Amino acid sequence: MNDSIFFDTDCISSILWGDDESLLEKLYFGKIMIPKEVYDEVNKSNILDLRNKIDRLVTNGSATIISMDIDTEEYALYMDLITGSGAGYKVIGKGEAASISLAKKHNGVLGSNNLKDIKHYVDKFNLKHITSADILAEAFEKNRAAGRRYIVKYVSKEMKNRSNFINKIFSQRIGDFDKI
Repeated sequence: MNDSIFFDTDCISSILWGDDESLLEKLYFGKIMIPKEVYDEVNKSNILDLRNKIDRLVTNGSATIISMDIDTEEYALYMDLITGSGAGYKVIGKGEAASISLAKKHNGVLGSNNLKDIKHYVDKFNLKHITSADILAEAFEKNRAAGRRYIVKYVSKEMKNRSNFINKIFSQRIGDFDKI
Protein backbone atom coordinates (compact mmCIF):
# COMPACT_ATOMS: atom_id res chain seq x y z
CA MET A 1 0.00 0.00 0.00
CA ASN A 2 1.47 3.33 -1.06
CA ASP A 3 -1.15 5.70 0.33
CA SER A 4 -1.12 7.39 3.71
CA ILE A 5 -3.49 5.90 6.27
CA PHE A 6 -5.61 8.25 8.35
CA PHE A 7 -6.40 6.37 11.55
CA ASP A 8 -9.37 6.92 13.79
CA THR A 9 -9.02 6.39 17.52
CA ASP A 10 -10.36 2.85 17.71
CA CYS A 11 -8.27 1.51 14.85
CA ILE A 12 -4.93 2.95 15.98
CA SER A 13 -5.66 2.10 19.62
CA SER A 14 -6.66 -1.49 18.91
CA ILE A 15 -3.46 -2.18 16.97
CA LEU A 16 -1.26 -0.48 19.57
CA TRP A 17 -3.15 -2.14 22.42
CA GLY A 18 -2.35 -5.56 21.00
CA ASP A 19 1.26 -4.81 20.11
CA ASP A 20 4.02 -2.33 20.43
CA GLU A 21 4.30 0.09 17.55
CA SER A 22 6.61 -2.18 15.51
CA LEU A 23 3.81 -3.74 13.44
CA LEU A 24 2.67 -0.38 12.11
CA GLU A 25 6.26 0.76 11.57
CA LYS A 26 7.12 -2.35 9.55
CA LEU A 27 4.04 -2.11 7.35
CA TYR A 28 3.47 1.63 6.96
CA PHE A 29 6.60 3.59 7.89
CA GLY A 30 5.99 7.26 7.09
CA LYS A 31 2.39 6.64 5.99
CA ILE A 32 0.73 6.67 9.42
CA MET A 33 -1.39 9.80 9.82
CA ILE A 34 -2.90 10.59 13.20
CA PRO A 35 -5.42 13.44 13.08
CA LYS A 36 -4.95 15.86 15.97
CA GLU A 37 -8.50 15.05 17.10
CA VAL A 38 -7.54 11.36 17.39
CA TYR A 39 -4.40 12.22 19.34
CA ASP A 40 -6.52 14.38 21.66
CA GLU A 41 -9.00 11.51 22.20
CA VAL A 42 -6.13 9.17 23.10
CA ASN A 43 -4.79 11.77 25.54
CA LYS A 44 -8.22 12.13 27.18
CA SER A 45 -8.46 8.37 27.66
CA ASN A 46 -5.73 8.53 30.33
CA ILE A 47 -4.12 5.43 28.85
CA LEU A 48 -0.55 6.66 28.99
CA ASP A 49 0.82 3.58 27.24
CA LEU A 50 -1.16 4.30 24.06
CA ARG A 51 -0.10 7.93 23.96
CA ASN A 52 3.53 6.94 24.53
CA LYS A 53 3.36 4.48 21.63
CA ILE A 54 1.95 7.15 19.32
CA ASP A 55 4.62 9.59 20.51
CA ARG A 56 7.32 7.01 19.67
CA LEU A 57 5.83 6.52 16.19
CA VAL A 58 6.01 10.28 15.64
CA THR A 59 9.53 10.59 17.08
CA ASN A 60 10.75 7.72 14.88
CA GLY A 61 9.32 9.34 11.75
CA SER A 62 6.78 6.57 11.21
CA ALA A 63 3.74 8.73 11.96
CA THR A 64 2.63 12.32 11.62
CA ILE A 65 0.08 14.14 13.73
CA ILE A 66 -1.93 16.17 11.25
CA SER A 67 -4.20 19.14 11.88
CA MET A 68 -6.87 20.86 9.82
CA ASP A 69 -6.97 24.59 9.22
CA ILE A 70 -10.33 26.15 10.08
CA ASP A 71 -10.97 27.85 6.72
CA THR A 72 -10.64 24.70 4.61
CA GLU A 73 -12.94 22.31 2.81
CA GLU A 74 -11.82 19.42 5.01
CA TYR A 75 -12.64 21.36 8.18
CA ALA A 76 -16.09 22.24 6.81
CA LEU A 77 -16.70 18.54 6.12
CA TYR A 78 -15.42 17.68 9.60
CA MET A 79 -17.91 20.12 11.14
CA ASP A 80 -20.75 18.67 9.05
CA LEU A 81 -19.84 15.16 10.24
CA ILE A 82 -19.66 16.00 13.95
CA THR A 83 -22.83 18.10 13.91
CA GLY A 84 -24.88 16.26 11.28
CA SER A 85 -25.58 19.59 9.62
CA GLY A 86 -24.91 18.55 6.04
CA ALA A 87 -27.57 16.96 3.86
CA GLY A 88 -27.54 13.22 4.51
CA TYR A 89 -24.94 13.43 7.28
CA LYS A 90 -25.38 11.71 10.61
CA VAL A 91 -23.37 12.68 13.67
CA ILE A 92 -20.17 10.70 14.21
CA GLY A 93 -17.26 11.08 16.61
CA LYS A 94 -14.54 13.69 16.21
CA GLY A 95 -11.78 11.14 15.56
CA GLU A 96 -13.78 9.36 12.88
CA ALA A 97 -14.85 12.66 11.31
CA ALA A 98 -11.30 14.01 11.20
CA SER A 99 -9.98 10.77 9.70
CA ILE A 100 -12.67 10.76 7.01
CA SER A 101 -12.16 14.45 6.17
CA LEU A 102 -8.39 14.13 5.92
CA ALA A 103 -8.45 10.83 4.00
CA LYS A 104 -10.81 12.47 1.50
CA LYS A 105 -8.66 15.59 1.15
CA HIS A 106 -5.38 13.70 0.72
CA ASN A 107 -6.85 10.81 -1.31
CA GLY A 108 -5.63 8.51 1.44
CA VAL A 109 -6.89 5.41 3.19
CA LEU A 110 -9.29 5.53 6.12
CA GLY A 111 -8.21 3.29 9.01
CA SER A 112 -11.36 2.51 11.00
CA ASN A 113 -13.03 -0.47 12.65
CA ASN A 114 -16.35 1.31 13.11
CA LEU A 115 -17.99 -0.02 9.97
CA LYS A 116 -21.52 0.86 11.10
CA ASP A 117 -20.76 4.58 11.41
CA ILE A 118 -18.33 5.05 8.53
CA LYS A 119 -19.59 2.79 5.71
CA HIS A 120 -21.97 5.45 4.39
CA TYR A 121 -19.09 7.95 4.15
CA VAL A 122 -16.65 5.43 2.66
CA ASP A 123 -19.17 4.87 -0.12
CA LYS A 124 -20.22 8.53 -0.45
CA PHE A 125 -16.63 9.80 -0.77
CA ASN A 126 -15.25 6.70 -2.52
CA LEU A 127 -12.62 6.23 0.20
CA LYS A 128 -10.21 3.35 0.45
CA HIS A 129 -10.66 1.72 3.85
CA ILE A 130 -8.86 -0.75 6.10
CA THR A 131 -9.58 -2.19 9.53
CA SER A 132 -7.25 -3.52 12.19
CA ALA A 133 -8.13 -7.01 10.91
CA ASP A 134 -6.92 -6.01 7.43
CA ILE A 135 -3.67 -4.74 8.96
CA LEU A 136 -3.15 -8.03 10.79
CA ALA A 137 -3.95 -10.01 7.64
CA GLU A 138 -1.44 -7.91 5.68
CA ALA A 139 1.21 -8.60 8.33
CA PHE A 140 0.47 -12.30 7.99
CA GLU A 141 0.62 -12.18 4.18
CA LYS A 142 4.03 -10.49 4.27
CA ASN A 143 5.54 -12.72 6.96
CA ARG A 144 3.50 -15.70 8.10
CA ALA A 145 5.44 -16.40 11.31
CA ALA A 146 5.61 -12.80 12.49
CA GLY A 147 2.05 -12.13 11.34
CA ARG A 148 0.76 -15.10 13.30
CA ARG A 149 2.55 -13.83 16.45
CA TYR A 150 0.96 -10.40 16.02
CA ILE A 151 -2.48 -11.90 15.53
CA VAL A 152 -2.25 -14.24 18.53
CA LYS A 153 -0.96 -11.39 20.69
CA TYR A 154 -3.67 -9.04 19.43
CA VAL A 155 -6.56 -11.45 19.90
CA SER A 156 -5.36 -12.52 23.35
CA LYS A 157 -5.40 -8.89 24.55
CA GLU A 158 -8.72 -7.95 23.01
CA MET A 159 -12.33 -8.68 23.82
CA LYS A 160 -14.17 -11.77 22.60
CA ASN A 161 -16.17 -9.82 20.02
CA ARG A 162 -12.91 -8.38 18.65
CA SER A 163 -11.63 -11.93 18.25
CA ASN A 164 -14.76 -12.86 16.27
CA PHE A 165 -14.33 -9.74 14.11
CA ILE A 166 -10.70 -10.63 13.38
CA ASN A 167 -11.59 -14.21 12.51
CA LYS A 168 -14.34 -13.08 10.11
CA ILE A 169 -12.20 -10.54 8.25
CA PHE A 170 -9.09 -12.70 8.36
CA SER A 171 -10.89 -15.73 6.97
CA GLN A 172 -12.14 -13.64 4.04
CA ARG A 173 -8.56 -12.73 3.08
CA ILE A 174 -6.43 -15.67 4.20
CA GLY A 175 -8.54 -18.63 5.27
CA ASP A 176 -9.13 -20.39 8.57
CA PHE A 177 -6.55 -18.98 10.96
CA ASP A 178 -6.67 -22.04 13.24
CA LYS A 179 -5.51 -24.27 10.36
CA ILE A 180 -2.52 -22.11 9.44
